[in-house]
Amino acid sequence: MNDTDNDTNATYGNSTLSPQIRSRIIHNINGLAMHVLEVGEAGRPCVLLLHGFPELAYSWRKIMLPLANAGFHVVAPDQRGYGRTTGWHGDYDGDLGSFRTLNLVRDTLGLIAALGCRSVAAVIGHDFGSPVAANCALIRPDVFRKVALMSAPYAGPPNLFGSRAEDPRSSPTRATIFDQLEKLARPRKHYQRYYQSREANQNMWRAPQGLAAFLRGYYHFKSADWKANRPFRLAAFTADELAKMPTYYVMDRDKGMAETVAEEMPSAAEIAACRWLTEDELSVYAAEFGRTGFQGGLQWYRCTDARPQLAELEIFSGRTIDVPACFIAGKSDWGIHQFPGAFERMPSVCSEWRGAHLIDGAGHWVQQEQPEEVTRLLLDFLRD
Repeated sequence: MNDTDNDTNATYGNSTLSPQIRSRIIHNINGLAMHVLEVGEAGRPCVLLLHGFPELAYSWRKIMLPLANAGFHVVAPDQRGYGRTTGWHGDYDGDLGSFRTLNLVRDTLGLIAALGCRSVAAVIGHDFGSPVAANCALIRPDVFRKVALMSAPYAGPPNLFGSRAEDPRSSPTRATIFDQLEKLARPRKHYQRYYQSREANQNMWRAPQGLAAFLRGYYHFKSADWKANRPFRLAAFTADELAKMPTYYVMDRDKGMAETVAEEMPSAAEIAACRWLTEDELSVYAAEFGRTGFQGGLQWYRCTDARPQLAELEIFSGRTIDVPACFIAGKSDWGIHQFPGAFERMPSVCSEWRGAHLIDGAGHWVQQEQPEEVTRLLLDFLRD
């Protein structure tokens, strides 16, 4: 039996959240006490919002109320490893297996059951929440009736029946390519390899410039505010092609992420002009990651190359997503192209494809940078 409690310690960011957005802890969700933000009446069609890295349920704050005003019950959890959700192990040497994709899908299914729902109108995932949402729809189309993927294209489950090189995530060349980055004339390393390393959490959590300044730089660097973000399609999944991406994706070998983003810090005037992430809003992220560190989220990246996870996902090789699906991202988001071919494969991976939408004036944090346009696109999709 799933228990739900109101918890005065659950909420964060009160001064920057609409008073209509509620906060609570829901207990016994696959071993978690899960913190959720929600708005809208229970019993309405439910829309589930899954955040990415390094974010929180809070990252959906700008679109939750408009979706609820359109007639939906909108729920956004802090996912396993994040925020006010507890019951996960945050040590590098802790329980890595609990962060594998199928267990994250199980977390999501457990949350739906605790909400008293048999199904949801849609699951919407951003960044690393995108492949979780995609796998929810792939595995349980009876529960997840629509899926919207944001910022991170989904190339389907690992391919057992064709050329594995078609999908770099499951290709045996992936580790080889990451090794080759270190041998370039300007030695580089892929950010996912860095995120899998033991030192990544401490480097970002205890950043020399301070945690708030690190997060400000990281969010700025990947947004449309950093004017050098002009992504283009890469020709192939090779070291030379990957090295064309900004350093937040393909880093200099001997620098951590803290040192990488420090080189592209916004000016005081740029910070003052940033309306999509005010200093008060940034302080919510800084306070939460200041408490928890980043290792919970980094465990997800460590699972991406883990053979047990790939073996589990190979069970679904050849399956398509057979519920209505769409993709939304910012035009200035390099995430669209970081794994060449993934963006182009989505219409074949999703049998009920409803199109891709790239939004002007947004980078990677699309639902925060351009919430009005994201809301419009999502409502069109939900009402279709």
